Amino acid sequence: MLYKLQRKTLIPVQIIGYFVTLLIGTSIILITVGLYNDLKPLLLSQSEVFKNNSAIISKKVSVFKTINKDKIYFAEDEISEMQEQSFIKEVSKFNFATFKIKAFSPKSKEVPVFYTDLFFESIPEKYLDIQPEDWKWSEDEDFIPIIIPEYYLKLYNFGFAESQNLPVISENTISQIQFDIEISGKGKSKEYKSRIVGFSSKINSILVPQEFLLWANKNYGDKKENKTSRLLIEFNDPTDEKILEFFNSNNYSINKDKLESSKLIFFFKLAFIFTFFIAFIIVILSISFIILSINLIIQKNKEMIINLYNIGYHYKKIALFYKFVIGLVTLVSVSLSVVLSFVVRNYYIDVIKTFFDFEVQKTSFVYLGIAFVLILLIVYNIIINNKIKRICKL
Repeated sequence: MLYKLQRKTLIPVQIIGYFVTLLIGTSIILITVGLYNDLKPLLLSQSEVFKNNSAIISKKVSVFKTINKDKIYFAEDEISEMQEQSFIKEVSKFNFATFKIKAFSPKSKEVPVFYTDLFFESIPEKYLDIQPEDWKWSEDEDFIPIIIPEYYLKLYNFGFAESQNLPVISENTISQIQFDIEISGKGKSKEYKSRIVGFSSKINSILVPQEFLLWANKNYGDKKENKTSRLLIEFNDPTDEKILEFFNSNNYSINKDKLESSKLIFFFKLAFIFTFFIAFIIVILSISFIILSINLIIQKNKEMIINLYNIGYHYKKIALFYKFVIGLVTLVSVSLSVVLSFVVRNYYIDVIKTFFDFEVQKTSFVYLGIAFVLILLIVYNIIINNKIKRICKL
């Protein structure tokens, strides 16, 4: 009799509204969290942003800087200012050769004769994207290993070789070709054997071991010309929106490809945060709506509740019906949200697998759903008990 009487106090539209809004909000939250957790490992493996937090910067060249070349170099106070930025972890200078370099091939039937001037640069070894076995040098050696940009070879193969009807060359083939290097300066010179030992896909420069370049600059270079025109910056967080703002305000040029992925990740995270926030608001409104509905139901049926209490029903027994209905609706709604999240997850994983070698991660939808239901049940239990008790004790 008690339950039949209390059942008449419920408004079906309010219960259905709570069920639908909770279903929508919870589903969006679970799908958003699941999608983020699934895609994060993929981004870690596909995006260089997470693996390489560094970028190369220089000053933008303008008409005035072509007249006064000193303006393209970084002053020490500018380097210090960069180092003080919260988003920058470390600033490293590009060392460049301040001596003359000539490369030439020994006369051979296998290799065409060539003779050219070169430039050398070096960076700390930890920033290299490749680690060749021969990447080492000491003063007692007469061999200099060289790393060149990968696109130099592509430019030759798909541009120059095609236009001149020359044979294309593979990385392995060109790595076997040995040539001579002559360095000169301060009235002396020295010859070395050399070979290309690797191809960098990230650094646009002809690189030699830093130990060699520092030694050669000291013994053959002109110290007056040893200035810094390029810097290698290592970021704490390459997705920090302050990076572009800082470099643009100082008229610095940064290799855009390094930050394209950073911006992509930034907007990726922003989209997830925004979606999660909207879903969170929907859930909060849903919970607020049902709490307000419960409060209105209790206030509207205040006299009936007091009478039930006066004839011997404990306030907890009176509250039990409302707790059971709200708890059941909550359980069903969140359970359907979990099922819906699994369906959507299976769909987007199938789509992702058609584009990437995707390893499916374990999902925590069920655990999140159980935790959420338990929290709501505890909250509703406390609220309904307190409201019924307050009315009965009046």
